[in-house]
Amino acid sequence: MFLFFNAQLTSESKKVTFSREESKHITRVLRKKTGDQLQITNGNGNLFIANIINDNPNKCEALIEKFHFFERSNYFTHIAVAPTKNNDRLEWFLEKATEIGIDEITPIICKNSERKTVKSERLVKIMISAMKQSMDYYLPKLNSAINFNDFVKKSSNHKKFIAHCNNSEKSSFFDTINKKESILILIGPEGDFDSSEIEMAKENGFKAVTLGEKRLRTETAALVATHTIALKNE
Repeated sequence: MFLFFNAQLTSESKKVTFSREESKHITRVLRKKTGDQLQITNGNGNLFIANIINDNPNKCEALIEKFHFFERSNYFTHIAVAPTKNNDRLEWFLEKATEIGIDEITPIICKNSERKTVKSERLVKIMISAMKQSMDYYLPKLNSAINFNDFVKKSSNHKKFIAHCNNSEKSSFFDTINKKESILILIGPEGDFDSSEIEMAKENGFKAVTLGEKRLRTETAALVATHTIALKNE
């Protein structure tokens, strides 16, 4: 079964019109015809069941018959990660984290960051594709890139952590977190966080943690953190 995405759909929607690209995919690739059933999500927890009423490859239309609402999981994962020098690695992380289950991502620009900009449009498309592939009904929120100092000073109702490779005292991330928590964890750039950033994070309520004994790439560390939270909540 394939899952389609349309951000404009609401509980009041009666019909959906697909873009030319999606219409061609439905009618020519999947060979769907008038009367066939489709499953669609808006990325906000809704699943819409619709029947095709017009199988035009340029403007496919479907009539919504019913919809279901799915509650979010009882925990919340927010990963604030420094963009990787190789953009493909950040894209890989977002794809896999969406499949595993993540709620929010914030790119943070650190002192040692080699990449200072993020192309959000392409990243969102990757997350949409991963959401559809994993048959999930929630699209993670991707925030705009923000300076590290500005981000750690913002108030948050999450339980806050910073993962780093500095030799200072750290707790095990897995042992520190609990089920059903809202968690925010900072993941640094290829050169790790600057020592002043670590201290600033601690001063603003972030607890220093380790993700294991091995030194991990930025995108690997971010994914390990995501999976650790999901594993804790199984």
